[in-house]
Amino acid sequence: MKLKILLLTLFLTSVFQGILAQEKLQYNLKKGDVFLVKQVARQAIVQEIEGATHEIVNDISGLMEFKVVAENTDSYAIDITFEDLVMTMTSSIQGVLMDIHAKEVDPDNMQSRIFHSLLNVPIHIVLANNGDVLEVQGGDSLVVKMTEASGLQDDFSLNMMKASLKKEFGSEALSNSYKQMTYIYPNKTIAVGDTWENTYEGKLTAQNVWKLDSVTTENAMISGIANILMDIKEPATSMLLDGKQDTHITTNLNSGFIVKMRVEGVSKGFSTITQLGDQKIPTSISSTVTYELIQ
Repeated sequence: MKLKILLLTLFLTSVFQGILAQEKLQYNLKKGDVFLVKQVARQAIVQEIEGATHEIVNDISGLMEFKVVAENTDSYAIDITFEDLVMTMTSSIQGVLMDIHAKEVDPDNMQSRIFHSLLNVPIHIVLANNGDVLEVQGGDSLVVKMTEASGLQDDFSLNMMKASLKKEFGSEALSNSYKQMTYIYPNKTIAVGDTWENTYEGKLTAQNVWKLDSVTTENAMISGIANILMDIKEPATSMLLDGKQDTHITTNLNSGFIVKMRVEGVSKGFSTITQLGDQKIPTSISSTVTYELIQ
């Protein structure tokens, strides 16, 4: 009898421990919540042209504010604003191609005026509990504002610039961009060691496999691996590359919001430049992006 009771006790204990170890990872936000996130990114593009190597390095840093303006049954309305943005582009052949500090507007520099105009303009998104971005409003209006800030007058140049900016800052482009930071949770209860999958698309398409690595009383640690495809088509150049991406995330169990996130990716393939005709140029891109909650 004692043995049966002991075995039953051990069985129930293991069952309850299993139940307690289950986690429902999701966003749990409240109206009025404000999160300030620092983003730092470096991207190195290497092209091999007729035996010569050309490297372009893009460095970007910025601050984004996320403000919860409404709570719905299974989603949240959030306003996102760029508080600051610093961008530099350096070529191994041509030197510095761009050096923009958005807060420090230079009236005589068109690029400076354009990027200054995107600061403090709220973009409205609807965020699902799992981090999927269901809706984005305001991106296309932002593109119009940035285009107007260019100072260009002729319709052809304005339309060309609007089309180019829309690929980066239009509502659809921003939706895909935000997903890379937010779309990290499963639609099921999980335990440490469990995995789940999701996909986001755009210029960068990623097929993600996520894993819950560990849990503390305050945080969840998540890692992800992904197959990525970069398909970029611009008037003067195009790129088609594929590769791998690794992600490591620390999130807050209470709010679900990220505390830290690091994304590293490497992809290889070919690019073309209009002035070189149909020549396929071997191209590789390596990138590192970090997000850190600072408020």
